[in-house]
Amino acid sequence: MLKIKLFTIALLALSQSAFAQSPPSAGGQIQQIPPAPIPQEAIPEIRIELGGAPAIPAADDKKMQVDSLPVIGQALHTEAVVAHRPKRANFHLERASHEARHVADWVVDSGDNRHMPFAIVDKTDAKVFVFDAGGRLRGAAPALLGMGLGDDAVPGIGDRAMSSLRPQERTTPAGRFVSALGRNFHGKEILWVNYDDAVSMHPVVTTKPAERRLQRLATPTPLDNRISYGCINVPAKFFANVVRPAFTGTDGIVYVLPETRSAREVFASYDVEEHARLQIASELAPAQISSVVVRD
Repeated sequence: MLKIKLFTIALLALSQSAFAQSPPSAGGQIQQIPPAPIPQEAIPEIRIELGGAPAIPAADDKKMQVDSLPVIGQALHTEAVVAHRPKRANFHLERASHEARHVADWVVDSGDNRHMPFAIVDKTDAKVFVFDAGGRLRGAAPALLGMGLGDDAVPGIGDRAMSSLRPQERTTPAGRFVSALGRNFHGKEILWVNYDDAVSMHPVVTTKPAERRLQRLATPTPLDNRISYGCINVPAKFFANVVRPAFTGTDGIVYVLPETRSAREVFASYDVEEHARLQIASELAPAQISSVVVRD
């Protein structure tokens, strides 16, 4: 009986000792068991398609429509503006009509003069402007023009005697003419404008005092400057000091502005500011994105 009691007491002591042990430390076996892994979501595949028809997504695709995605920076905009800055003719302080400036600016901006000197003949204002190949004005002067109003020459007029021309046929034709210095039938130096139609630019003719050509050039109005058979008469000093030096040793272009049609119709010219804006807009147009497809 005593043995049984002693055995029971010993068993109880061992049990209390087991329960009295301290819990595992931070480095114990329980803390070392790794947590259960958390599944990571797959990074979706994003495909951007430019232009054309929208992509047809698969059944598990997620799709969102984007009308446009502007990606233009200030630096790109500045570069485009500088690249397409319009070029203009330099009139200095010379007065000129809107149509004359329009054509001169277009010539310089487009390079239509092919690096040659050029002249603008404004029939409405009865004035001539002469520029160097770069579009810098060399001089301007009043001019006498054909008596007849109109922009076309009568067919075969270059082969007819001047005395046979009726007043309405004595026109100064409008257009773009490759011109060069030469001599007329009397040996006098002239600038041939349209050789086939016998139209030239030359010093004012004063052989008929009744026509008062010098006086007509001196008046401030262009209303009395229509007196010639079609040629362009300019002051003698202007021809000697401006026209001749500009066209010596080279061909040039003479643009005779129309008076019954617009310059755009005759020359296919454009406004340089408008042209520059269109060029910049086309270069900076944002990319049009037809669709964005996101795949899981």
